[in-house]
Order: sequence, then structure tokens, then C-alpha cells
Amino acid sequence: MPPVTPPITPAPDPLERETIRRVAWRLMPILMLGYFCAYLDRVNVGYAGLQMNKALGFSASVFGFGAGIFFFGYFLFELPSNLVLARVGARRWIARILLTWGIISGLTAFVWNDWSFYGIRFLLGLAEAGYYPGVVLFLTWWFPSYYRTRMMAFFMLASVISLIVGPLVSGQLLELNGWLGIAGWKWLFLVEALPAIIMAAVTLLFLTDRPEDAQWLRPEQRAWLAKRIAEENSQREEIRRFELVEALRNPRVWWLTLVYFGQNVSNYGFLIFLPQIIKAFGVSYGMTGVIGAIPFVFAAFAMLAWGWHSDRTGERSWHIAIACFVAAAGLCVCIFIHNSPVLLMLALIFAQMGQASISPTFWSLPTAMLTGVAAAGGIALINSVGNLGGFAGPYIYGLVKDATGNDMIALIAIALPVVISGIVVILLGHDRRLERIPQASTAPRA
Repeated sequence: MPPVTPPITPAPDPLERETIRRVAWRLMPILMLGYFCAYLDRVNVGYAGLQMNKALGFSASVFGFGAGIFFFGYFLFELPSNLVLARVGARRWIARILLTWGIISGLTAFVWNDWSFYGIRFLLGLAEAGYYPGVVLFLTWWFPSYYRTRMMAFFMLASVISLIVGPLVSGQLLELNGWLGIAGWKWLFLVEALPAIIMAAVTLLFLTDRPEDAQWLRPEQRAWLAKRIAEENSQREEIRRFELVEALRNPRVWWLTLVYFGQNVSNYGFLIFLPQIIKAFGVSYGMTGVIGAIPFVFAAFAMLAWGWHSDRTGERSWHIAIACFVAAAGLCVCIFIHNSPVLLMLALIFAQMGQASISPTFWSLPTAMLTGVAAAGGIALINSVGNLGGFAGPYIYGLVKDATGNDMIALIAIALPVVISGIVVILLGHDRRLERIPQASTAPRA
């Protein structure tokens, strides 16, 4: 990585520090708990598949297609969902998203064949569409640009925590197989749907749409934050104001979409089939969950450190690219060490540390150039089209595994797109004109 001179940033004054701290402690736990539920309900199918595939007669390609078709529903409703959120507010719309996906996730326990599995996963994608890009947009309403990458890292930490806790819980729920006459994989879907339904009520009660509405901030804090966000948006729009249609047609937005697509191929192919890789070690369902949580413990620390370093240096493109290359290297090396479970797990840990470090820094690129409705639309476009990689990854993995009988070759197949993502983001670079935003407040002390 070429040397980068850290930006000289004046220390924030007490009003800024206290305001940002209060906003973070009020909003981030709610958003993180919601995303914890999202990832729990999105990828628990990987553990359910340990029993469900045998019970329903699914091949690896059928299972991969069904797991990934979630993202087609997600794709269709993502952009409309984010535009609705921008119009009606985050509090009501995010609560609606949580409620509907919780109900549909629970209904997955009642699938009986491949087509019912495809249908319920498609509906789950429709229901969840808009949560992640909605939060990305929501953070631009509340946090100045100087703080956004680390806040995205904290938000993304919820997905990693979910991938630590989820396998532990999922493995134990599978052990309930036959209790009260209900299969373990059915227990998994029914129990893990409940947190999203609970969080719908929590979000409706405690989330606040805009700084101007935050009665839990002092008047001077509300005024400072609203002014700071407005000034940043105004300065970006002086450089270039994108209208919605223009943003959706902008080549840079589409190149960023390609970057995000490639990293999702790798990410979701890995997540959905990791339980089956581990179960092949010959361990129990419970121990599969324990071992499956290990890569994400390391990933949590890597993601936070990488996001902090990116904010500290002000550099984005190389941080994203290096994370992409680390993820790919970890997956590709598995073919040489697959006979050693310990070395294989070390490589998968390395891969997930890179994978987890991509997204928090990635989102600093589109949010640096888009504001207003264009931000809502552009972020949703990148996320929805890019998340089709979440369909491609598991499906490609399943096809390659069915054709070769080899998980390691399938890992190489899903590693190649994230290499392309790294190359593209280097060639694309970062538009420094869009970072000429004041990094600290000049507001008077409280």
C-alpha cells in the first residue's frame, strides 16, 4: 500500500464529542441488534441444511440455489424500500421490515420440497429488503463523514457477532431433533425468528428519524448536529449534485456495484457452506456450531481495526483492495492444506478476517459522493444489485461441489470474484474532491 499521510485534524470540541457519543449510544445498539437478527435469519439456513437437506432430499446445487434465491427477492424490493424509507422515515419502515422478515423466517420451518423452499426464501428476501441500505442512509442523517466508517464498522460488528452466537445456538437447536415430535431444523427456524419480531417493537419505540426530532439531545446539540450535516451535504452538492436518475446511471455507481457483487459471491458462498465443511470433520452438530463460530471471533477484531485505520489515514481504496485479496488468498490456499483440519481452519479464519473488513470501508465511497434522494437510490442500487452475488456464491459453490465432489475447488471458484473486486477498486480509485469536508466542528463550546 502506498504511504498515506494522515490528515491533520483539529480535536473535536466538547459539544461535538458529547453529541456524537450520545447519538452513538442511543442509536447504534438498536441498529446493531436489528442487523444481528438479519444475519441470524439470513444465514441460519446453512446450519438447518445439515438436517433439512437429508430430510427433504436436497442436493448441494438445489440447496445452494434455494439459499441464494433470497437475494432475488432482496434485489426486486431494495430500491423501492429505500425510497419509501427516505419518505416515511426510518423508525416505522425499519420496524415493518423487522416484523415481516421475522414472521416469514419462522414459516421456513414448514417447507416440504424444493419449490416451497425456493418460495419462502424468495419472500424472505422481499421482506428484509431495505434494512441494510436503509441503515447506511440513516447513518448519513446522523453522523458527519469523519465518523461514518467507524460507525459502519460497529454496525457491521453485529453481523459478525451473529455469526459467532448464531452457530452456537443453531448447533444446540439441531440437537433438539425429535423433541415434541419436531425436527431439529424446524426448531432452529421457529426459535431464531423470535428476536426479529421483538426488535420490531423496540425499533418502533426507541428509534428517532432525524436530529431535529431527538428530544433526548439538548437543544444546542440538536442544532449543532443538524447544522453540521447540512453543511457537509451543501459542500458535496457544490462539487456535484446528483439527481436520482443521474445517480442510477452514473458509471462510478455501477463500478462500485460490481465491487460489491464480487465480495458478496465470496462472502455468502463461504457462509452458507461453512457448516458442511466443518461437519465433514466428523464432529457433532453442537461442536459444528462451536467450531463454526471461531473465524468470526477473529473477524470482529480485524474489521474494527481496519475500519479505524482507514478513518485514521483517510485512505479507502487500498484498504478495500487489500481486504479483498486477503479474503481470496485464505480461500485459495485451502486446496493445499485440506487434509489438515487445523490448518484448514486457520486459512478460513484468515479468509474471513479479510472478508469482514471489506464492507465497512467500502460504504465510505458511495456515501462520499451522493446526498439526499440520490443517496437513498444509489445506496439501494449498489446493495440490491451487488447482493445478487449472495445468490451467485452459494449456487456456484453448490454446482462446483456437485460436479467435482470437492469443497476446496468450490472455495477457489467463489474466491475469484473477490479478486476482481480488489482490482476494480484500485483502478477506480477514490475521488478526493468529495472528501473536502471539514473534519471537526467549529461550533462554540457548550
